[in-house]
Amino acid sequence: MKKLQIDIPPHKLNDHEFIKKQICRKLHLPFNKPLEFHIIRRSIDARKKVKFILQVAVGKKEVTPTVKSLYSHQSERNVLIVGAGPAGYFAALECLVHGFKPIILERGKDVQTRRKDLRQIQQFGVVNPHSNYCFGEGGAGTYSDGKLYTRSGKRHEIDHILQILVEHGANPDILIDSHPHIGSNKLPNVIKNIRETILQFGGEIHFNAFVTNFLLHNNRIVGVQINHTTEIMGDDVVLATGHSARDIFQLCNSSGIDIEAKPFAMGVRIEHPQALIDDVQYRQNPRDENLPASSYGLVCQSYGRGVFSFCMCPGGIIVPAATAPNETVVNGMSLSRRDSPFANSGIVVAVELEDLTDYKHFGKFAGLEYQKHIEKQAFKYGGDETQQAPAQRLVDFVEGKLSSSLPKTSYIPGVHSAPLHEALPSQMVKRLQDGFLQFGKKMKSYYTNDAQIVGVESRTSSPIRIPRNSKTLMHPNITHLYPCGEGAGYAGGIVSAAMDGQRVVRAIKANSKQ
Repeated sequence: MKKLQIDIPPHKLNDHEFIKKQICRKLHLPFNKPLEFHIIRRSIDARKKVKFILQVAVGKKEVTPTVKSLYSHQSERNVLIVGAGPAGYFAALECLVHGFKPIILERGKDVQTRRKDLRQIQQFGVVNPHSNYCFGEGGAGTYSDGKLYTRSGKRHEIDHILQILVEHGANPDILIDSHPHIGSNKLPNVIKNIRETILQFGGEIHFNAFVTNFLLHNNRIVGVQINHTTEIMGDDVVLATGHSARDIFQLCNSSGIDIEAKPFAMGVRIEHPQALIDDVQYRQNPRDENLPASSYGLVCQSYGRGVFSFCMCPGGIIVPAATAPNETVVNGMSLSRRDSPFANSGIVVAVELEDLTDYKHFGKFAGLEYQKHIEKQAFKYGGDETQQAPAQRLVDFVEGKLSSSLPKTSYIPGVHSAPLHEALPSQMVKRLQDGFLQFGKKMKSYYTNDAQIVGVESRTSSPIRIPRNSKTLMHPNITHLYPCGEGAGYAGGIVSAAMDGQRVVRAIKANSKQ
C-alpha cells in the first residue's frame, strides 16, 4: 500500500473521479487504470487559497477486527467506576477486554432523562446539582460539543478511541478528520449505545448514585457508600468524577485521601458572527458548501501569564454550565452541522498558585474558592435569577465602558449588559484586555464591537489534582484507588479522558499480576 498527499479545492471534495485523477497524475499512472484508494487523513489549509489536504492510501483497505470482538463476560474482579463520563465509560469498556466486571456509579441521570434538567436550566434558570451540563451520563462533553481533538501524539491510542466511537454510531468521518467532531445532537445516541455494550457484557450502571463516603480499611479502599445509605464493595475503585465534582474533592480531603492544588485557567466566552470568522479565515463570504464553519486558535503572553482560546465552537451556541444555584458559568457547544450563525470560544487566562494570595487561608482549596467567588460574582452581575449571563461588547470591555446595547446572542437564557471589567479580578481583566488587543493584531476584524464577551468561562480544568503514582497509577497513600480523567487532573477533553480511563484499567491489570 502506497501513501501520498494530494490537494483538493473545496468544490471537488466529493468528486471521486477527480481525486482518482489527482492520484494517477502524482503516481504517473494512466487515468483509465483501475485503482483502489481510501482517505486516511483530511485537513484544511487556508493560508493562501483554501484547499483540502488529503492523505491517501492506494491499495486494498485492510479489514480490521471490531473492538467488540475483544470483549468478554468474565468477571475476574469487580471494578467500581465513579463517574459515567468519557474516562469512566472507556474505563468500563477496557474492563471488558481484561475480564473485569465494571460497576459504574453516576450521580446524574441517563443521557435521555438528563435533557429535561438541561431544559430547566435553559428556560427557567433551575439548576439540579446532580443533573446538568457537567453531571450525568456522558459527562460534560455530551451536551457541550463533542469535540475530539487532542494534543496527544499517541496516534494509535487516539485511533482506537475513535474506532470505538464509530462502532457505537459516530460518523466514520471522525477517523480521517484532523479536528474530528461528533456534535451534541449525535453524541447522546453514541453514549446510549456504549451503555448498552457495557450492560450486554455483564457490566452494571447505576444512575442517581451519588458517592457520599469512601469505605477504607488499612489504607486500602474496599468500596463506596452511595446516597448516604447503600454500600457497594469492589476490588478497585476508579475515581473519574470530572472537573466540577467539588464535593468529591471535599470528601477526599475529609477522608484522609491526599489532594493538591494545581494551576488552572479562567476567563470569558467570546461570541462573533460566524460569517465574520469565515471571512477572516477563508476569505469567503458565504463560504463554499463543502467547507465547515471556520475555527481559530489564539494564544499570547500578557503580563507574565498565558491568554488563550479554549474549546472554540464554530457554528455553535453558548450554554449555561452551572452546577449549583446562585452561580453563573458558561460553556460552548456545536451541533453536528455547525450551522448556527454564531462562533464562540472561551478566552481564558492562566491562573498560577501564586495568583491566589488572597485565598491562601483556604489551603488546597484556594483555587476552588477563587473559582466559586467569580462564578457568584457573575450571577450577581447577570441581572436576575434565571441564569442570565453578564455580557459586554468586546471593545467596550477593553476600554472599560458599560455597553449601552448588546448584539444578538445564541445564549438561550439571555444576556444582561454588565461591566465585566469591574466584575472580574483586576489582574484577569488587565490580561484579557491586553490579550484581546494582541488577538486583534493577529486576526483581522477579530477586535470589534460586533463581538461580545459573556461571563464566566471558569470550568476549563480542575483547580485540584488527586495525585497518583506514575508507575502503578494508584493513589500514593490509598491502595486500589485510581484517580482518573479531568477531575483528577490527568486529562483535558473527551479523547484524552477516554485514553486515561483505558490506561488506568491496564494499570489495574498489571498491578493484579504482582
